[in-house]
Amino acid sequence: MDERVSEPTEKKGTAIWPWLRERMAAARHGWLGIGLSAKLLVLTALFVTLAEILIFLPAIANYRISWLNDRLTAANVAALAAEAVPGRTVPPALRNELVRTALVRAVAIRRGGARRLVLPPVTELTIDQHFDLREPTDLTLVQQLSLRLSQIGDAVNVFFAPDDRVIRIVGLLGPRYDDVIEVVLPEETLKRAMVRYGMNIVYLSIMISLITAALVYFAISALLVRPMMRISHNMLSFGENPEDSSRIITPSGRADEIGIAERELAHMQRQLTQALFQKNRLAQLGLAVSKISHDLRNMLANAQLISDRLTTIPDPTVQQFAPKLIASLDRAINFCNTSLRFGRAEEAEPRRELMRLKPLLDEVAEGLGLSRDGKIAWIADVDDQLLIDADHEHLFRVLSNLTRNAVQAIESKSDHDKADAIEVKAWRDGRRVFIEISDTGPGVPKRARETLFRPFQGTTRKDGSGLGLAIASELVGVHGGKLELVDAGLGAAFRIEIPDRAVR
Repeated sequence: MDERVSEPTEKKGTAIWPWLRERMAAARHGWLGIGLSAKLLVLTALFVTLAEILIFLPAIANYRISWLNDRLTAANVAALAAEAVPGRTVPPALRNELVRTALVRAVAIRRGGARRLVLPPVTELTIDQHFDLREPTDLTLVQQLSLRLSQIGDAVNVFFAPDDRVIRIVGLLGPRYDDVIEVVLPEETLKRAMVRYGMNIVYLSIMISLITAALVYFAISALLVRPMMRISHNMLSFGENPEDSSRIITPSGRADEIGIAERELAHMQRQLTQALFQKNRLAQLGLAVSKISHDLRNMLANAQLISDRLTTIPDPTVQQFAPKLIASLDRAINFCNTSLRFGRAEEAEPRRELMRLKPLLDEVAEGLGLSRDGKIAWIADVDDQLLIDADHEHLFRVLSNLTRNAVQAIESKSDHDKADAIEVKAWRDGRRVFIEISDTGPGVPKRARETLFRPFQGTTRKDGSGLGLAIASELVGVHGGKLELVDAGLGAAFRIEIPDRAVR
């Protein structure tokens, strides 16, 4: 029997939980789906109402205590009048008038331990509740708090008590704690008075709540909500077309967190717009390079065919420079074939080989004419037997770009003299080779250091493209190494680190 009864109960409870979770999820979704202004309005009204409730309960409790103390005072006056009657025999008419005026049914006084019924009740009364309004003076903070909570509970209980409830109130009659006055009265009168007072407070609270909620809502809306909505709307508008610079937010100039957010958002949007503009220019540049690459390669191929005939000329000077000219044309043709490789997400793996570094440096110096004209000293402090594990063409392009930048930096000086030089040092440290190229030029400005290896941003010359260092850094990177600017004191110095393949 018990098992059959408990089974439906368990199924019913199991069915309630999914329903309750669905309702909570729907309420949460509905709350999260409303706007910020609506949330602010609801929360403001809720919190103000909560504050009014917290004010209403102590207020209604204090009103009840004050009303009962007034009844004790009126009863005390009635008792004094009754005691003044000769023989202390109060006529019925006077007695009725005294208790009616005091709004009580009976009055008793206790002095020195002796209790006397001054105004006795006309009929027999049944007392439903007793309340002692005397407050000891030696209460602790916790006891005082407990007393206030008890008074609030008694005040709330008045609204739910029966209309015919009769209560007895005890209060002080004098300075002595044992001298008291006791009154018996129907609670219906107190209930009606508390209802009127409570309704007045409710009406006043509603008015204050509406005014306060409106003021708080409009103030917070003007200070926070509207600026946040402006930022969010701007973000949505900017996201539709990030390349449109007119959609960048205009900061309001505020000095608080909203102002900081606006300024940072404007800065970020400007950077993004510039980056997208630069990407588009790079894409256009790549398209242009792809269009001219084929024609330029054909032109260089024709020049290569013509230069091949120079090898048949017996002139010693021609025989000396013809192979270098042919090698340069081969390198140019190969560069045209791989010109678009820079824009790829991943650079192709280098064809690495173990080779001597000194001949490659001599080839770079010869290609730039440093070993012939003598205007800029070329100092190569490199061991002839130093080996490096790298791609010959990649490393040639890296060294050529860095050396060409050094030559251009020295030539840009206004006080160019014979002491200017480009010095190359190289050494091996375990399985890593370090190459350092320094010059006596003006050095790298501080403003250019942060964007030194970024395409089209790292140049310090008006006619520079800013691609040399970016390409060099990428080519070193595909070797597993790194290219960095080091402190040289005078001029600029770049250090290349190329690890052997075993380290990678």
